[in-house]
Amino acid sequence: MTERAYKYRFYPTYEQENLLRRTIGCVRLVYNKALATRTFAWYEKQERIGYEQTSSLLTGWKKTSELDFLNEVSCVPLQQCLRHLQKAFANFWGKRAQYPRFKKKRNGGAAEFTKSAFKWKEGKLWLAKCKEPLNIVWSRYLPSDASPSTVTVKFEPSGRWYVSLLIDDQTIEKLPPTDKKVGIDVGISRLISTSDGEKIANPKHFNRLYQKLKRAQKILSRKTKGSNNRHKARRQLAKIHVKIKDARNDFLHKLTTRLVQENSLIAIEDLGVRNMVKNRKLARSISDAAWGEMFLLLEYKCEWYGRELVKIDRFYPSSKRCNHCGFVVEKLPLDVRIFDCPSCGTKGIDRDINAGKNILAAGLAVNVCGADVRPDNHSVKGQLRKTRTSRKKQKPRS
Repeated sequence: MTERAYKYRFYPTYEQENLLRRTIGCVRLVYNKALATRTFAWYEKQERIGYEQTSSLLTGWKKTSELDFLNEVSCVPLQQCLRHLQKAFANFWGKRAQYPRFKKKRNGGAAEFTKSAFKWKEGKLWLAKCKEPLNIVWSRYLPSDASPSTVTVKFEPSGRWYVSLLIDDQTIEKLPPTDKKVGIDVGISRLISTSDGEKIANPKHFNRLYQKLKRAQKILSRKTKGSNNRHKARRQLAKIHVKIKDARNDFLHKLTTRLVQENSLIAIEDLGVRNMVKNRKLARSISDAAWGEMFLLLEYKCEWYGRELVKIDRFYPSSKRCNHCGFVVEKLPLDVRIFDCPSCGTKGIDRDINAGKNILAAGLAVNVCGADVRPDNHSVKGQLRKTRTSRKKQKPRS
């Protein structure tokens, strides 16, 4: 069995939308108050507050006259947001994420319901304190014997409502084995270049709607803060962002599904995308390409369907190494897309296809013998610098 989330759009009634908006607002309030309390205790008193303490504080907040409205919504989403905050702090202390940030109303919000706060019967979903089931648009097949373990309701800035059902999906089956193996090199102009010579162009969804996005942003900046017209302009801007996101996700899902279906082993580079976007000249293009999201999709789809995903070291000189003789070119600027090997004399080497072949060869070596694929120090001087950076204290952004 595999845990899988099915996401659907739904259209709430006036009473449901009013209740859900209040629930999401209370979740945001409790999360922010708990974050502020934990931050103050740590930076001012050097005391660490955990989930148990914040849960006790929530009980006290409900008894005050200023926050007695917290009793009007289900208590389950409020407790769940405290668990999410605890997980965010665990990721921060484990150096896997930045310091938790305060939630903002303009970003929408979400509320998570466990089994005690919803009812699932005959394909219909009732949330706590809702008299009618949600009007869900069943856009794709849901297993008939599925029973959700958690339900997450999300409200997007564009005004759309979504519900996500987490179930144990027994319908996922391993794909039949295949002899094909592929190495993938990612880029900006070409999203991926494979070891078998296939090149897929980057759709650049952001650039396609950039001018429209720019005009909407300019209109928003002219509206008076707090006015209803500014709220409408923000909604129009959010709808353009949604179009970009939906097109990007649709393209990446179709691409990764095809790669997983056709190949038994996929080799990729373990890129530090978070560090790469610090380059202000390439940050927008890298973010639009969504390499990190593509790698994440490949990772869980390979796990679902019984494929192997191999990651090689990010410092491996896949582009500079000739796939015929193994010679590593000392310098290869980004504007040079085709080069000649000075060692074996091979001419017209496409750097992207060459990188894909080298990534596949390195991935096979890692898969077979567990080799640590790293470049040779003498041939790629300066690419193996290891710097130990101290993690500074990060304070939350208001």
